[in-house]
Amino acid sequence: MIDYPLPTKVFYFCAKKLRCESMRVRITLSCGDCKQRNYNTKKNKKNDPDRLEMNKYCRFCRKHTVHKETK
Repeated sequence: MIDYPLPTKVFYFCAKKLRCESMRVRITLSCGDCKQRNYNTKKNKKNDPDRLEMNKYCRFCRKHTVHKETK
């Protein structure tokens, strides 16, 4: 029986992903009260060109507050 070494890393190559620029961008949401950056999410630049505002739970304030988009 011959033991062949197992490959340590498997690389997948996709040329389409390397060249494709999507309309979705990564944003950070910060609390309106304490200014802590609590959430990371994505948004579509085409559908939401303005800054995003959401009601989310802030663990530092321990309540639901308005979270605004930051860079």
